[in-house]
Amino acid sequence: MGIALHIHILAAISWIGGSIFMFVLGVSMRDKEAQKSVYPHIGPIFGYFELVALVFLLLSGTYMIVGDGLIKLLFTQDNSTLIDALRTKLLIVLVLLMVTVVHFFIALKTNNVERTPLQHFISRASSMLIFFLNLFVLHYAMVIRNIL
Repeated sequence: MGIALHIHILAAISWIGGSIFMFVLGVSMRDKEAQKSVYPHIGPIFGYFELVALVFLLLSGTYMIVGDGLIKLLFTQDNSTLIDALRTKLLIVLVLLMVTVVHFFIALKTNNVERTPLQHFISRASSMLIFFLNLFVLHYAMVIRNIL
């Protein structure tokens, strides 16, 4: 189980760290022309890197839940602190996945193309939501680690 935890932590660092970097980049770059020149180059590289990190997160997380025998407890009436925290984390991860799919879809569809105002709004909003959801996932990961 040790290697899965290490992979999970490394993938989480990559995923959350990347999210923070892109959030800060997006907030700090006020010049629209600079954004138009930077994002088409960084975006695809970053997107594929983050996709790999996300796959490793999901695989290692699933492996640990199954390996620790927690999968059965998730579907019971067990309301222990650990199971409640894990359920909450997984619910946030599910929402995070849905928002990420929307964000990636818009990013891939509009790379090197002028976005409509709606696409721009959804892209920015989903990026911000991904950033904040990551912080909540991180919080619940720490709660679960403290319990274990």
